[in-house]
Amino acid sequence: MFPGAPAPAMPVRGIPAPGEPLAPLAPLDRLIRRLRPGRAGASGTAHELAVRHRLLLALSALLTLALFLSYEGVHGDADPLRTSSAPAVLSIDTALYALGQAQQDAGAAAPTSDFQKQISVAAQSLAAAAGDDVGGTAGRQALQTVAGLITVYAVKVQQAQLQPADSVLREAYLSYATSVLTDQGSGIQARLTALRTQQRAAVHRQTSFGPWLWLGWSMTLLLAVALATALLETQLFLRRRFRRRYNRGLLAAGTLLVAWVGTALLFTAWTHRGMARTRALLDRPLTGQLITDAGRHTTSYLAHTGFRASAAVGILIGGILLMTLAETGLRRHIDDYRFRPR
Repeated sequence: MFPGAPAPAMPVRGIPAPGEPLAPLAPLDRLIRRLRPGRAGASGTAHELAVRHRLLLALSALLTLALFLSYEGVHGDADPLRTSSAPAVLSIDTALYALGQAQQDAGAAAPTSDFQKQISVAAQSLAAAAGDDVGGTAGRQALQTVAGLITVYAVKVQQAQLQPADSVLREAYLSYATSVLTDQGSGIQARLTALRTQQRAAVHRQTSFGPWLWLGWSMTLLLAVALATALLETQLFLRRRFRRRYNRGLLAAGTLLVAWVGTALLFTAWTHRGMARTRALLDRPLTGQLITDAGRHTTSYLAHTGFRASAAVGILIGGILLMTLAETGLRRHIDDYRFRPR
């Protein structure tokens, strides 16, 4: 060194000497990298997002299944009640009433058109009941037997009416016809009464809201409340974490949830009310004009049940849409804050 020359600067740790290239500031660089999304803190955020994501999808799937099964438990019986069970009860009541009227005309001195008319009404009612599939195969066989007995009854009454008024043969024909109609064990009326009892039991099964349905709907409502709560909590979490007021996907999911479950509940309430009114109407023997009135009221009570039953497909579609909206609402944040190894 020459006298008076400046002493070379002593290198300071962390600061480059003059003429040396600038080295990256390692501590500051590490701090910046830790503050970037996906580094420090991102693991916790990603975990919380993943938990909420799985929870929303699981609750949506469980709610869809519970709602579908509960809805079908009510509406699955509405259409058979409307098209089969209720008309069958009314047909059997009509046949019994017509046969009772025919019995009153059976003692006439000569064949009458009223007797033939009542027999014809009874036969047509039995044919309608058979078309409604009363009691399955056994019920159809019973109706065929009754139809044959009605033919025997009508023939014996007509034979009796062709005999003189005080004839022994007339009395024998009428006695035999009466036994065919009214015998307690195997008569026409006894057989039809048994069929009517079976059909009323079927109506009760179809219209009952038993413990399994109560359990299913209770679980459905609990799951709906749980999902609504999870959606609200997730919305608040995203608002705190990302400073965004609303998440469109979650808001749409919440709106769909309310409309979806609300519509299913409304349809179910309407259908069950109509079914309960039908059961109360058919739970007693009907005669004459009451049968016609009951048929009209039953049609009114069970109107649109077929359409509401077909809406069960909409429950599955709604569940898929609900899961899609929940997925859409969280996917962007999950992609932004997914965990990345250091």
